[in-house]
Amino acid sequence: MLNRITIENLVIVRSLDLQLDAGMTALTGETGAGKSILIDALGLVLGDKADSAMIRAGADRAEVSVAFDLQGDSPVHEWLAGHDLDADGECLMRRVLVRDGRSRAYINGTPSTQALLAEVGEMLVDIHGQHAHQSLMRAASQRELLDEYGGLRDSTHEIARRYRTWRDAVDRHKALTDAAADRAGRIDYLRFQLGEMEGMVPSVDELADLGAEHDRLAHAERLLGESTAVLELLSESDQSLQQSLQHAIHTIDELSTIDGTLNETLDLLNTADIQLSEAASALRHYQHRVDLDPERLHEIDQRLGGIHDLARKHRVEPASLGELYQRLGEELQTLEQADTNLAALEREVVEHERHFRDAAAALGRARRHAAQKLSRTVTDSMQTLGMQGGAFRVEVTADPQRCGTHGCDRVCFRVAANPGQPEAALIDVASGGELSRISLAIQVATAGCGSVPTLIFDEVDVGIGGAVAEIVGQLMRDLGRQRQVLCVTHLPQVASQAHQQLAVQKSSDGRSTETRVTVLDAQARIDEIARMLGGVSITEQTRRHAGEMIEQAQRAG
Repeated sequence: MLNRITIENLVIVRSLDLQLDAGMTALTGETGAGKSILIDALGLVLGDKADSAMIRAGADRAEVSVAFDLQGDSPVHEWLAGHDLDADGECLMRRVLVRDGRSRAYINGTPSTQALLAEVGEMLVDIHGQHAHQSLMRAASQRELLDEYGGLRDSTHEIARRYRTWRDAVDRHKALTDAAADRAGRIDYLRFQLGEMEGMVPSVDELADLGAEHDRLAHAERLLGESTAVLELLSESDQSLQQSLQHAIHTIDELSTIDGTLNETLDLLNTADIQLSEAASALRHYQHRVDLDPERLHEIDQRLGGIHDLARKHRVEPASLGELYQRLGEELQTLEQADTNLAALEREVVEHERHFRDAAAALGRARRHAAQKLSRTVTDSMQTLGMQGGAFRVEVTADPQRCGTHGCDRVCFRVAANPGQPEAALIDVASGGELSRISLAIQVATAGCGSVPTLIFDEVDVGIGGAVAEIVGQLMRDLGRQRQVLCVTHLPQVASQAHQQLAVQKSSDGRSTETRVTVLDAQARIDEIARMLGGVSITEQTRRHAGEMIEQAQRAG
């Protein structure tokens, strides 16, 4: 339930900190005092759109905070845990508005979003406004209300999922069918392209290998000529490096017998002689491997030229031809399998449609069962609300040709407001008073069926009075035994039924206007009910009457 609401600088509220009780709480006050500001503030913290115009004049920001005490079986526990926002049985929500139009949201002290406030808010508070009968004119609203009453939310989510799955398969099948003509031309084009590329696409290392071989063959004469000259310099001429080195070795060898410190030099010269011999041997082997092969060079030129021409044609790098070839091949394979895919999609469409229609039929049966129960409940409420002999019926009609995410049912609220009067759709009920009472009967009937712990009725009793108003108050008090009920009302018959009463008052010092909300004690409550009964002049008689009304409600429980 809603334990506390704190408001700072919102519209004409400077500062407000309210503790709320369980049961039924009535908000009363003069017209224009600002009773609905409290409802607007709750709407903000429950995810309504923010407007910087709501910030009190002269203030830079406005803030609304609420605290909810969660029961052990509340689904909000699981929701908070799933969003890492768990807080030991409490849900704290805060909304901050600033002048530049931005707003900030918090849940249990953690920055959040407007969407998340709205999502968790739907599980905590259900607001019934004074214009609810206007939304009840819409067929979609009637269907949604019936689904809520019947506890069919999970079923409606599932039917929406199945419908979207079915229609997605239909769309994919249509796209594949529409593309049939284009597909044939594309297949011919891909086959031509792949045929042209066949044998021309280089393997992973082929480009590098061909490039290296091309360089060797193109420079073979130079490689042979200059390597021969180096070989002669090393070992194959009369004055080769090897002969000079061997002469030096011989000389140092003789000198080392005189001075042994030259042995190290001798070792180094011997090592150099060995390495020189190995270098000469390696050059001889290299010369045997170098070929003068103009035919092979021409062949490589042709191969590389063809690869580069193909790459230019397809506007890719030569190294990317393999990837392109694979991609075109995969596309061709997919298109050639299209007939197989089309047949598979046809089977998929049939299967998903069957799943959807089976679920839609089951949902329709559940709706008709809930419709019978809601019809009886609202009809009973109409009798107590001064519409004796009136009847209410929820008509659920299957329409297999007009299915959607909601299923295949048309839901229509039908009413006979008076005995003997023919039944008509709710939208055709002419009397505003009748509409208000029927709407109230529907709201009271459906309010008690959900799991939302806090119900708010914002002047839903407009257009009624007298004994009917007292019955409305009793109905709300009865609801207050199961849920927390907040009711904004102008009627003393309704307010007197409340377990707690808040008085909303507006004051002005000529420079600014401010709204205050006061929790009324027993005597103040009698005075407020008396004001509602008697207007400006309050007599002892109206006070006694007010006290009797409150006492009578308390005796009834």
